[in-house]
Amino acid sequence: MRKKILVVDDDTELRKVLSAYLTRAGYDVLLLPDTGELDTFITRHAPHLIVLDVMMPGEDGLAACRRVRAREENTPIIMLSARDETIDRVVGLELGADDYVPKPFDPRELVARIEAVLRRRNAVPGAPQTDSGVFEFAGLRFDPATRQLMKADKRIALSTAEFALLHALVRHANRPLKRDRLLELARGDDADINDRAIDVQVHRLRRLIEPDPSNPCYIQTVWGAGYVFVPDGVQRRPRERK
Repeated sequence: MRKKILVVDDDTELRKVLSAYLTRAGYDVLLLPDTGELDTFITRHAPHLIVLDVMMPGEDGLAACRRVRAREENTPIIMLSARDETIDRVVGLELGADDYVPKPFDPRELVARIEAVLRRRNAVPGAPQTDSGVFEFAGLRFDPATRQLMKADKRIALSTAEFALLHALVRHANRPLKRDRLLELARGDDADINDRAIDVQVHRLRRLIEPDPSNPCYIQTVWGAGYVFVPDGVQRRPRERK
């Protein structure tokens, strides 16, 4: 089945170019000039990935990304922006985006990024397995097979990147993992992901699962090593934790 890509950008020419490239790459392409019908398109068409421009009239892409994640939608999102500032990348990732591509860009690069995100979602280490167990911690229930993180009867939305990172951490509970090892486990050989992205995703996961994100007890920092997932929330020695 051809995967559906929803492109939301107010640039008419760019929409045409991306539609042509993505169609040739084997995708079905949906186009929107703004976010006015975004919720309707997600509900009606269930896209496999959303390409979302940051700077648009009316609601901008960052606000739309926040709104989509608040709906507990975990559809992968790639942000586009003419502003190539580090802070913009960080904000986009913190809001739940899976990748961030600065403008101008070669459409072939975006196609490659889309393929990488979809590949990570379905086939990277940390992807759900039918025989995976269910992990319970901090009053939460994490089921890799269904890609769901539940608190009581409420589902907590996870982006593709957040799911892969959390799965890598829980599968190696109580074992400190260096950032490069987490990159390998959660993102495969995707060279565009870096240590800073791991730190941003850890920060976001802490806000989702920790009782006190400023003093994390489940995803702890191990100085000189990286991060460790502690299922019972018992703090490690002070010199090892953040």
